[in-house]
Amino acid sequence: MIQCRVQHRLELTGLHTVCSGSIVPGVTLTCVNTDRFKTGSLSINLIGKLDRDTAAGFALLPRVLCRGSSEFPDMERIAVALDDLYGARVEPIVRKKGELHCIGFYTDFPDSRFISGSGSILEKVVSLTGGILLSPDMREGMLRQDYVDSEKVNLIDDIRAGINDKRGYSIDRLIEEMCAHEAFGINRLGNEAGVGAITPGSLTASYRDILSGSRIEILYCGSAAPEYVEPIIRSALGGLLQRAGAAFPETQVVLYPASDPPRRITEALDVTQGKLVIGFRLGKAMSGKPDYPALMVFNAIFGSCDTSKLFLNVRERLSLCYYISSSLERYKGVMLVSSGVEFSDFDAAIDEIFAQLGNIKKGNVSDQELISAKSTIITAVKSTMDRPTGLLDLYFDSLVAPYRYDPARLCEMIGAVTLDRVVETASEIKPDSIFLLTGRDRAARNCAYDDSL
Repeated sequence: MIQCRVQHRLELTGLHTVCSGSIVPGVTLTCVNTDRFKTGSLSINLIGKLDRDTAAGFALLPRVLCRGSSEFPDMERIAVALDDLYGARVEPIVRKKGELHCIGFYTDFPDSRFISGSGSILEKVVSLTGGILLSPDMREGMLRQDYVDSEKVNLIDDIRAGINDKRGYSIDRLIEEMCAHEAFGINRLGNEAGVGAITPGSLTASYRDILSGSRIEILYCGSAAPEYVEPIIRSALGGLLQRAGAAFPETQVVLYPASDPPRRITEALDVTQGKLVIGFRLGKAMSGKPDYPALMVFNAIFGSCDTSKLFLNVRERLSLCYYISSSLERYKGVMLVSSGVEFSDFDAAIDEIFAQLGNIKKGNVSDQELISAKSTIITAVKSTMDRPTGLLDLYFDSLVAPYRYDPARLCEMIGAVTLDRVVETASEIKPDSIFLLTGRDRAARNCAYDDSL
């Protein structure tokens, strides 16, 4: 039986109990037990190493599996089965956390407490989801050709559509260039060439490898007690009982940029508004045991909220951009600043971004800035915990982090962060690469490299 690992009460979010433990080798079940929601949620996550050769297959697999199981061999019959479960949903998951490639399924469904005479909706939903994962509809021992071909087209369409969101595209391009020799530079969806090379045979082989070799994390949020949930999961996933244990792959953390000054990359497209993305390495903040609470507070002071230095100075005071924000890839040790900028203001915006980072390094942070940053983060965490999906995401993030943390305890730790810790965290953060997306009529080079910064 899984053992109760954490129990806590959250002010403003009510009572919930978290129990976690291994149910078969390499498979962990985490139950977030709460009666606060009218719906239950379940996520099944298969976690492998982000790799250029396998990324496309990883991304394609959950889409193909969702097309049909041996019991419900097409999407129409799956939809009917879900309708019979009062509108339950099953959706594929594809995400990356650091250099982990995480795929699987997310399911939500009405809590049985609110449906008279419904029996165990949880048991039926888990059985259906387990069948999608472990018993796909096959032909001659392989995943169906028509499903594979159809989902390849859809995945390629999604990859190509990335360029339509210029903000997201610019962030992806910065990461691709900055981490070109690191797994983190690989797109979670893979690339067109990788998708095009997939066959039913190769995807079936990948499916079997992933099932047998991936770390699997299952998370449940709802009113059912862990001792009730565990045997249901064991029964539905009985096909995994013979697998070997699996550990999380490691994420390579690069502490410092390879060159100084930062590399500058300019790309030209048909755009009327420039996009600026700067990638930073976090330096000694990522050595040893990273101080995640201090990193989060630093990021809020620097650029992740509307009381940050970047927002109030680069956007509001100097009007150098249309939007600006910073974000942390804290498991990888990378910080990104993303901004929409007039072409003529690129250099001025870059200079001011660096100046505001310098102000934090010097300790030029007011008491109000520190208080506001901590309040913003704590409010965001508690707001996330007001949704079953949010709770699952927070606990999943903790499970794949190098150092485990509890969301409620994280709020307490954020509240205890001092300015000295923020300054120490910021002290060796350095820019690695700068990506500029400019208009075709403003640039003489496409994907050109300019080291003159």
